[in-house]
Amino acid sequence: MTGPQVSIIVPCYNEEQHIRGLLDAILAQNFSVSQMEVIIADGMSTDKTRETIRDFAKVHQQLTIRLIDNPKRNIPSGLNLAIRASEGAYIVRLDAHSVPEKYYIKTCVDHLKAGKAQNIGGIWLIQPGSETAIAKAIATAAAHPLGVGGAQYRNPKAAAGYVDTVPFGSYRKDFLVDIGLFDETLLSNEDYELNTRIRERGGKIYLDPAIRCTYYARHNLKALSKQYYRYGFWKYQMLKRYPESLLLRQFLPPVLVFALLLLLILGLFIPLFLLIFGFVFLLYFFSIFAGTYLVSRSDKYSFNLHFLMSIAISTMHLSWGFGFLFSPIFAKFRK
Repeated sequence: MTGPQVSIIVPCYNEEQHIRGLLDAILAQNFSVSQMEVIIADGMSTDKTRETIRDFAKVHQQLTIRLIDNPKRNIPSGLNLAIRASEGAYIVRLDAHSVPEKYYIKTCVDHLKAGKAQNIGGIWLIQPGSETAIAKAIATAAAHPLGVGGAQYRNPKAAAGYVDTVPFGSYRKDFLVDIGLFDETLLSNEDYELNTRIRERGGKIYLDPAIRCTYYARHNLKALSKQYYRYGFWKYQMLKRYPESLLLRQFLPPVLVFALLLLLILGLFIPLFLLIFGFVFLLYFFSIFAGTYLVSRSDKYSFNLHFLMSIAISTMHLSWGFGFLFSPIFAKFRK
């Protein structure tokens, strides 16, 4: 066949620290370079991301790399622009923060060719975004059951099987076009929304733990909080359309945030409620700390790491809960 067989699509913005690692990993794949193309939809980066991509492309001309503009600067619009610009029969989505292992693309394509499912994916091996203690704690928390619930793609010991969602994903291009691509009205949770449409159509999502990719977590609490607030905000918008997809683990953080806010407001008038607020928050945090210890006690984690993990998990829960809880209000002010 002429032209590429696989199109690797990557949305990015200001990723000069990570984009080279992704491109190196793509070049090292156990898949014919002549049968791959990489399409990077860049949200008009202001750092050296675009320069890094162009320099890499000049040195490694055997790999087709196309850099396209994503003026809307959001992930679903970048994905759709890249899909429309693609020439391959198969689409493999990756992220600038990811480093796929050697057989990633080949395994995805083999499963798609065999008709295993409409979306094929694997697991994340989460690594710290920097060498600081809090970055290491965030990476550990991002793979911890108390942080992510039952998300199998964050569990390195997950078994192969059909699941609700996978990170990134790979698809037949004709199927993606037929189902309507990614929903650009959702600035996050666009992958889960697409998977919901796939399942409603009778399609399947398959997780193969042999499909592995390193993913670099956020490096500080501010970045983590922004990330999970965004997740919660757009999860509510998605659930308005698919309320039946709500899981218990997604319901609990907004309930916790609502209870804490209610106690805090009541405490402005009745001091007793401030004491109750403090008791509930400390009980919650202690439960998280105890839970990280009980789940991970076989590992040689230090007290400091457990404490920082508890702070990271609490940040994830509370930020997600705030985003979810305030989405109905603040969404009205978004264009």
